[in-house]
Amino acid sequence: MEHFENDEQFQGLRVNKGTSEQPTVNPYLSNFKKFKRKVYTISEYIEGIRKGDITVLGQAVTLIESSKPEHQAIAQEVIEKCLPYTGDSIRIGITGVPGAGKSTSIDAFGMHILKQNNKLAVLAIDPSSELSKGSILGDKTRMERLSVERNAFIRPSPSAGSLGGVARKTRETIILCEAAGFNRIIVETVGVGQSETAVHSMVDFFLLIQLAGTGDELQGIKRGIMEMADGIVINKADGNNIEKARLAQSHFQNALHLFPLPESGWTPKVLTYSGYYEIGIDEVWNMIDEYIDFVKKNGYFDHRRNDQSRYWMYETINERLKNDFYNNAAVQKELKICEQQVLNSQISSFAAANKALEVFQKQEK
Repeated sequence: MEHFENDEQFQGLRVNKGTSEQPTVNPYLSNFKKFKRKVYTISEYIEGIRKGDITVLGQAVTLIESSKPEHQAIAQEVIEKCLPYTGDSIRIGITGVPGAGKSTSIDAFGMHILKQNNKLAVLAIDPSSELSKGSILGDKTRMERLSVERNAFIRPSPSAGSLGGVARKTRETIILCEAAGFNRIIVETVGVGQSETAVHSMVDFFLLIQLAGTGDELQGIKRGIMEMADGIVINKADGNNIEKARLAQSHFQNALHLFPLPESGWTPKVLTYSGYYEIGIDEVWNMIDEYIDFVKKNGYFDHRRNDQSRYWMYETINERLKNDFYNNAAVQKELKICEQQVLNSQISSFAAANKALEVFQKQEK
């Protein structure tokens, strides 16, 4: 481009010629072939999972997480064919208030498990924020040792899903992990909230991690979560915090005495440990082993597994009906009308719901 400022009439001015516009994409990239992920057949998925191939397992879990109908169809067939090879693992649910050290503890627990020649899968239930759609992916970075172990598989939950949907996918992922030979499964929840019930419905042992020295240790812990716990551990029992941890231990132990004996017949224990310094890890795991032996002998282990299978059958039905309802075109149209009538106080919320349901029922006939 020539600049008029360089004309002789503009003495003392000089504008240099600019460089041509550079391409925004690196031209050297055109020499590389675009990477395509291998597409497996159902038989290849089964074979790879049975061999413990982490790559195949990871892609199978991705199919479970996918919302595409064609992916779901393949995933369900893979799950069905993996079922005969499942059920031999010990499933442990871990929860605790934010900052309780769940990820650090799982890293320590996991290394202890691997030293006993076990294979470990760590899964996470995180329905994620409805605003930010944030996920727990960062937790994997806090399991530094486990993340590089050959016999460990760490899988964060899918982000931006309903609690029921995320929990169901985690339950299905457990099946694939067991078929791949992982005989120890840890399911982690994020914080203390509704996800605890979902985790409790898919594990054999439910562990609550607590902290000492944060004020009233019992304050803010829902009774339901305390009743679900098969064991409570007080983390960060090291240095100057040891006495506070022991005091918190006695508080929780006294609180547990107020609850009726669980259906399992097991009396929950309260232990102290330090996940960071790995103090008391053996005692925590011995408690879990003791519980598993106890419930297997009295038959509760199989009873609980059967109850969980029944629970997830009905949960899956509920989830499917909910999706079918909201994805129905006639229902979507009716919902807009009903919503406006509710906002204008022309109709009650309950009557509006019934109108929408009636439209759905007519569509299904």
